[in-house]
Amino acid sequence: MNKLKNKVAVVTGASKGIGAAIATYFAAEGARVVINYASDKDGAGRVVQAITAGGGQAIAVQSDVSSAADVRRLFTETQAAFGTLDILVNNAGIYQYAPIEQVSEASFHQQFNINVLGSILAIQGALPLFGAGGGNILNISSEAGRTPLSTGSVYSATKAALDALTTALSKEFSGRNIRINSILPGIVDTEGARSGGFIGSEAETRLVATTPLGRTGQPEDIARVAVFLASDEAAWITGEKISVSGGIYGL
Repeated sequence: MNKLKNKVAVVTGASKGIGAAIATYFAAEGARVVINYASDKDGAGRVVQAITAGGGQAIAVQSDVSSAADVRRLFTETQAAFGTLDILVNNAGIYQYAPIEQVSEASFHQQFNINVLGSILAIQGALPLFGAGGGNILNISSEAGRTPLSTGSVYSATKAALDALTTALSKEFSGRNIRINSILPGIVDTEGARSGGFIGSEAETRLVATTPLGRTGQPEDIARVAVFLASDEAAWITGEKISVSGGIYGL
């Protein structure tokens, strides 16, 4: 249980769902973790409490990743707490499904500002903290980026952009020992999916019926892959887009 021993990780959007699972799994593997959250202070506190109760180290830092000033503060507080940084997980994101006629300017910018610009700002903030040993960036994307669903045009476009960012930066970081990869989840049972009415819906039933592994994913399914990619076991992997979807989009 020491795949990430002595590593420091920032996980954005980690107060619940996939982000919380990744942060918890990282801590269990020995990482010191910064739990970033935008508004759910109580949720972030519960993640920190769970990690520290298990003997790990974690702090919670509030910041809106779409705000450059907030992101600067996130990494200032990370450096003050832990002195360095080894891993950045860009997990913070939102989705809004609507027919194209109903897509508003505000909705478009909100999704791109958090899902894409937020990841760029976080990467910019992380780079100066990566030490001589390099760094590791994981972008939590989505299979929707390459197999968009109806009424998900803008959300899917943000994830396609995030995957393009992964590819471009893997080349830009050449010679700097910085790895960057995308994880593409399929259907995952998260608080957001439940509050949005997807879990338990006919849409979920239809998608699960076409999933080779025959079930909805859990946050832990994503977290286990994130641990692998963040560890030295994946030292020869960069610029990849790795599907963790139960095979649904491989049909």
